Amino acid sequence: MTESKFLNPRTVIRMVYVAAMFLVAMDATIVNVALLSICEELQISPAAAGTVNIGYLVSVALVLPMAGWLGDRFGGKRMLMIAVTLFTVASVCCGFASSLGGLIFFRILQGIGGGLIAPVGMAMLFRAFPPQERANISRSLILPIAVAPAVGPIVSGFFVEQLTWRWCFYINIPIGIIAIILGMIWLKESGKQAVGKLDLPGFLLSAPGFAMLIYALSQGTAHGWRSPEIVLTGLTGLIFLAALVFVELRTTQPMLQLRLFADRLYRTTGMIALCTAAGLLGMLYIFPLMYQDVFKASALHTGLTTFPEALGLMAASQLMPWTARKLGPRRIIQIALLCAMVVFALLCLVSEDTNPWLVRGLLLSGGLTLGHTVGAIQLLAFARIEPPQMGQAATLFQVQNRLGSALGVALLGSLLAAVSAATADAAAVGAASEATSRVAYQAALLGAAGFLAVAWGFSLTLRERDTAGVQYKKPAVSSAPKEKASVSV
Repeated sequence: MTESKFLNPRTVIRMVYVAAMFLVAMDATIVNVALLSICEELQISPAAAGTVNIGYLVSVALVLPMAGWLGDRFGGKRMLMIAVTLFTVASVCCGFASSLGGLIFFRILQGIGGGLIAPVGMAMLFRAFPPQERANISRSLILPIAVAPAVGPIVSGFFVEQLTWRWCFYINIPIGIIAIILGMIWLKESGKQAVGKLDLPGFLLSAPGFAMLIYALSQGTAHGWRSPEIVLTGLTGLIFLAALVFVELRTTQPMLQLRLFADRLYRTTGMIALCTAAGLLGMLYIFPLMYQDVFKASALHTGLTTFPEALGLMAASQLMPWTARKLGPRRIIQIALLCAMVVFALLCLVSEDTNPWLVRGLLLSGGLTLGHTVGAIQLLAFARIEPPQMGQAATLFQVQNRLGSALGVALLGSLLAAVSAATADAAAVGAASEATSRVAYQAALLGAAGFLAVAWGFSLTLRERDTAGVQYKKPAVSSAPKEKASVSV
């Protein structure tokens, strides 16, 4: 009896990874719109409610560096199922939380699960699919990357207006249960990777280092970059990370395999991914704020206006296999980043009189171009990585993306605040004040385009021979019976 396509282990790992990452990506944005409602029900200040997200971000940063080692040591399937289960159970507890302390605690548990899901799942997925087949799986990978963050604010706005903020967490339950059932029954565990003992010095340096740096970047704009709390936390985090580099390069079996950066292709694509994440997440942070603050749009209307960006990313995922074969990933990255810079610059010209459909068209174009960029980067970054190193490579890649996202939001938020303060004295009341506020948002959007310009500069260093061994061909159609897939996860 032949194995059905649904039961194919490669199909199952793709479905489980997409479902799990959809949860994590949506959770990163769904809570933001609900914070005010949480404040009202729990009777806390907006400043205190911010710790709900801080706890999540810091806990992700704590576990992310050791995710690759855990997956290799205990098995990808086991760690992924533990992570998804923890995330789902914590979501239930968040929905039932009756105090700020309880909500923060369960959000920390969510962050631990979320920090493990991305690198462990990505390593499993890229071990299952060889480089020449990864262009075809980009269609499903774009779902958690693009759609989930865009859906989050819309779903949150609906729940807050029609039901309660607690449904922002309850919605994770059915998706999580489906992922757990699929993984437990059909996902295959074909063995652990050969790894040594936990690199304790590396963990003791990386966990607080990344956590403190992420905290400083995420809270610098709110507390002020010169505040003792931010300065001390940020500098201490950087010292820990500097020591981490020194220690890991002298360890035979490090927790973070920094020697992977010796491969020029992996190093270059990692920097492109970091800068692209900073620009994309920065834009998605700045533009909705401008639309609400300057143009006085509601949160739900703003979410619906920005949603075409996700549609563009989805369209890019469908076109990627074709464009990868026609142009190659190097040209895709260079052309797409250049077009995305133009789109971001045009977003600066949007005013309250701009046709909303023109705005949606620009965001659709931005998603289409950056979707190609993200897909091509993922294909190139792991093209030369051997299966035993995939867990370490995926962890480093996710760490860079996390830092890029935090860096983009932090620096663009600071630019927004700095330009607003610099022009505040010159602003009068009414229209002049509104125009001054718009200038600050325009400067921040140009900053997002600047991140893409840096990424484009890195892309110019890619050489033709870097991608010579990465082929993107249509799978050959054969009448011969298919062998049962063997997947190492």
